[in-house]
Amino acid sequence: MTISNEQIVQWLQNSAAVMAENKEYLTQLDSLFGGADHGINMNRGFNKVIEKLPTVSDKDIGSILKTAGMALISSVGGASGPLYGTFFTRSGAALSAKEELSSNDLHLLFQTGVEGIQQRGRAQRGDKTMYDAWLPSLEALKAATDNGQSVASALEQAVSAAKQGMEDTIPLQAKKGRASYLGERSIGHQDPGATSSYLLLKALLDTISADE
Repeated sequence: MTISNEQIVQWLQNSAAVMAENKEYLTQLDSLFGGADHGINMNRGFNKVIEKLPTVSDKDIGSILKTAGMALISSVGGASGPLYGTFFTRSGAALSAKEELSSNDLHLLFQTGVEGIQQRGRAQRGDKTMYDAWLPSLEALKAATDNGQSVASALEQAVSAAKQGMEDTIPLQAKKGRASYLGERSIGHQDPGATSSYLLLKALLDTISADE
């Protein structure tokens, strides 16, 4: 099984719907960290992605991802825009001219994107950021891919790991970004960036599973 460019487009469309559905939830999480705009920003950003998709829906996967990344960078405020934008632009560059993705290609998408997030945000595991969802997801995907598992199976394990990583941010003290100013008061709350990252990955799994 491979992932087609049509499925990538559908993933981005589904992600927009998921961000709209969870706009208030993500904003509520963000309000606990001194902000109250993550859900609003993610919803606006993916609406911009949807606006741009018709211009690249018949293009290769790399072009689709890069276009999504640039749309997010231009429309999402705070740290999230550059981080998510970097994920998509870096992975898009790595998958230039690809019309479908194998398990190894999917791993490359994750690897280059997550490396971009880490380099842009300079976060480490345990800093209570979106990286705490993305890194275990990448590790699980790599392990499953190395074991010869299918795209769907590898992605399922990656999403499960992202969910666990998201939940594991709850007892952490934030060390990066606006949340870090709260010090110990950041403990006990789930990181909004890790949450939106999990939702994005879950949307990909749901998109692929629907076509099986």
